[in-house]
Amino acid sequence: MTQAERVRQAQAGDVDAFCALYTAYQQKLFHYAYYKLGNVQDAEDVVQDCMLTAFEQLGMLKKPEAFGSWLFSILYHGCAGAIKEQITRRNQSDIAQYANSLACDQTAAFARVELQQALALLSDTDQNIILLSVVVGLKSKEVARITGLTAVNVRQRRSRSLAKMKRHLS
Repeated sequence: MTQAERVRQAQAGDVDAFCALYTAYQQKLFHYAYYKLGNVQDAEDVVQDCMLTAFEQLGMLKKPEAFGSWLFSILYHGCAGAIKEQITRRNQSDIAQYANSLACDQTAAFARVELQQALALLSDTDQNIILLSVVVGLKSKEVARITGLTAVNVRQRRSRSLAKMKRHLS
């Protein structure tokens, strides 16, 4: 059964079909949210909110084959809201403290800090392009739908952003 068929079944009220879609996307959604938010609990909350919104608004999705892009656009906006909440809730965490909470292994923590610093050099849009294409594995066309850019622009920005990150990490 294709994803579009599952979406149509879920739109018709089949809860099991929606659960299958949830299972297929849960890990990718979490990875994206975690990279954006830097906190497991916040990432889990945003993913749950995203899936609840998707469940409630699934009937409004006109193209079942665009489900993945539609889902990530919901998550994209959810993460933006969560970031605003994080800023008002507390000051930005010290990056070393953040690294310690992510990993016990100092080498892995150092690599993670370096990667976070390289990502921080990019604009918010470019960070989203990198996270959606490299971490989540979406195609340029899907990233374009989510970010509102053209697929060509997504590829150009991804290439420039990766080069900028590579220079920082070298």
